Amino acid sequence: MDDYRRIADRIADDIAAGRLGPGQRLAPQRLFARRHGIAGSTAGRVYGELVRRGLVVGEVGRGTFVRAAAAGPTGRALTEEATRAPVNLELNYPSAPGQSELLAPALAPLLRPDVLAESLRPAAATGTAEARAATAALLAAPGWRPDPAQLLFTGNARQAVAAALASLVRPGGRVGVEELTYPLVKEIAARLGIVLVPLATDAHGLRPESLAAAHRSAPLSALYLQPVLHNPTSVTTPPERRQRIARAVTDLALPVVEDRVWSFLRPGDTPFAAGAPGLTHVVDGLSKRVAPGLAAGFLVVPPGRVESVAAAVRSGGWGAGRFALEAAVRWAGDGTVRRLAAAKRADTARRQDIVARELAGFTVRTDPHSCFVWWDLPAPWRADTFTAAAAARGIAVTPGPAFAVDPGRTPDAVRLGLASVSEAELTRALRTLAETARAGEAGV
Repeated sequence: MDDYRRIADRIADDIAAGRLGPGQRLAPQRLFARRHGIAGSTAGRVYGELVRRGLVVGEVGRGTFVRAAAAGPTGRALTEEATRAPVNLELNYPSAPGQSELLAPALAPLLRPDVLAESLRPAAATGTAEARAATAALLAAPGWRPDPAQLLFTGNARQAVAAALASLVRPGGRVGVEELTYPLVKEIAARLGIVLVPLATDAHGLRPESLAAAHRSAPLSALYLQPVLHNPTSVTTPPERRQRIARAVTDLALPVVEDRVWSFLRPGDTPFAAGAPGLTHVVDGLSKRVAPGLAAGFLVVPPGRVESVAAAVRSGGWGAGRFALEAAVRWAGDGTVRRLAAAKRADTARRQDIVARELAGFTVRTDPHSCFVWWDLPAPWRADTFTAAAAARGIAVTPGPAFAVDPGRTPDAVRLGLASVSEAELTRALRTLAETARAGEAGV
């Protein structure tokens, strides 16, 4: 093992044992190098490794600080781990009243021995003709309807993102992303050896000129984009901005991975793919629409790309389970998925009312249709110290730096997931967090 990794392991052990606590500042790299008898460049690699593992955050002009909670092991699968905190506002899986009762009837026929035997066979990346037709109808949106022949299936939406990127970008290649992005995209990129390039955004989403500038600096291989209910800011890019981005990627002949996992909460939005159909790979899935325990990922690829992306699905081991596909076909066909989506939209509206009431007076960014909130914290709070304070009160939140592509950018903000707790728990948690934030402002 490289020396810098051994040193990083020792620091990680100190963090895990509590010898280095949340928010504690590490020594400046030059001093760290002197204390350990190593070169300054090696110290830089140690700190970079700790950042990569999610154990520390580097803040330009301020130093390097231990995160509020150690991240999960770096070798884990592309899944989010649950927290031990009693109230978890990190995970975000919407649930509708009576959801299990709605889902059960479609599963019952699959449990017949003759049907079950077929459902337990491996599924091809291309699924079945019935699955492709049902999914194409499910994903259709104003101004866009996918061709069933261009559909592929994975175990979940995150695996669909991984397969799309693996098919488009060689190790060492550069992928443009919004400057704040879904944390698991960062993990996917690290696993694939891809370099993420943060692109400037504003209140309307990605700024097209930042995309062009990044490509001029060094060619990009692809663009990953969340144009509807961007995670974590909840921004939905308006049509005029989408058209400008579509023109930019068309001029650059730049492939796009469009993540539409949250689009079911805003069903009237036309997909980005409608403006750049020959370049856009559309990702969606069932975990948010239905339930995380029986998931399937959907990937609509441009013409001529089915086989290359299917090969990436196979080589990555990201294929969908046949049982999940069979269930998805039934749920889509009998209207269960659409009924669940409608119920979850209503549930989200109620939770947004709670946010408006409990976080009134704070600077929050969200959307009436969104299941999450981006909270710009009041001074003197930093993201990690507030996350630690919340954890001490039994509430898990996600610190803003987890979403930052540039490790030197550490927004003093947290993301709050609204969907995975009851409305009563959410009310109590937001009230506690608001009280905590005000106490910090007052210096209590």
